[in-house]
Amino acid sequence: MNIKDLLFKLSSLDAVGNITAASDFAYGILSKYTTAEKMDNLTVIGFLDGKSDYTLMLDSHIDQIAMVVTDIDNNGFLTVSNAGGIDIRTLPSRMVNVHGKEIVPAVFCATPPHLSKGEESFEDIANIKLDTGLGKKAKEIISLGDFVTFSGKCGELQNDLVYGRSFDDRAAVACLLMLAQKLSGKKLPINVAFVLSDSEELGMRGVRTAAFRVNPNEAIAIDVSFGNGIGIKDEECGELSKGGMIGISPVLSKVVSNKLIAVAKENDTPYQLEVMGSHTGTNADMISINREGVKTCTLSIPLRNMHSETEILSLSDLESVCDLLYAYIMAGGVLNA
Repeated sequence: MNIKDLLFKLSSLDAVGNITAASDFAYGILSKYTTAEKMDNLTVIGFLDGKSDYTLMLDSHIDQIAMVVTDIDNNGFLTVSNAGGIDIRTLPSRMVNVHGKEIVPAVFCATPPHLSKGEESFEDIANIKLDTGLGKKAKEIISLGDFVTFSGKCGELQNDLVYGRSFDDRAAVACLLMLAQKLSGKKLPINVAFVLSDSEELGMRGVRTAAFRVNPNEAIAIDVSFGNGIGIKDEECGELSKGGMIGISPVLSKVVSNKLIAVAKENDTPYQLEVMGSHTGTNADMISINREGVKTCTLSIPLRNMHSETEILSLSDLESVCDLLYAYIMAGGVLNA
């Protein structure tokens, strides 16, 4: 399976709450190449042994943004609350799937322009109802607490760009699964733990327990970050098709950042820098303070339209991230730094 097919497959599957399809699929692949285990939540961990006792943890989160049903009226209209950072500006007329006793397609209601007075603004997701078309039967199929996910499909644009839902952070998950395959059977200088963590979108909860379980010497959080596009300042984003973004921040390990940069240069792997302030907004913030502290860095994939069902990224950036991580591991991380 190539990186595009793997990404599209991961994007088509859900992982939120008690919905484990994406985690189950990833576990099936990871278990072929590593010693894999599932934690009580959706988190999956795979281990590869190296020559030393030194462990590098690679993390990408497998959960996604979603919604949860909070009310069902007698006409089959649903009220939902967000489970993660939903951009409510994009919701009117959007198709979603309600995970009840069966999958129910639904549409976020939109006021016809003929009847609206001026521009409508939405400040509360509870004000935008979901239309199931079920009428009174909705309560027979859907229950309070059921999850709602976007139903967008993946596709290809020009210049090696692709679009789809949940590329945050299934893009990084795809990278780690491909990397596990590439490293399998190799003589590694260090141990590698592949963590596909749960609940990043709900406060980085899954990686806290995963980092405690792995107890790594160093770690890299692979996530997405803002890609260049309309309305974004150049200094606030990375460029699509220019490689992964190596994190630079007071809360990250300068030693790991510098080693990633050196390895990228040595192997002619495209990369760019992402400079951040007092926090990264990724799982790296939690990993770095695990137990006695962990040398941690970020490696991010530039992404447009974040937290929507049409996120856009470059496949070449995924390949660059895989190549950089492979070379970094074979160089022993910062074991001897």
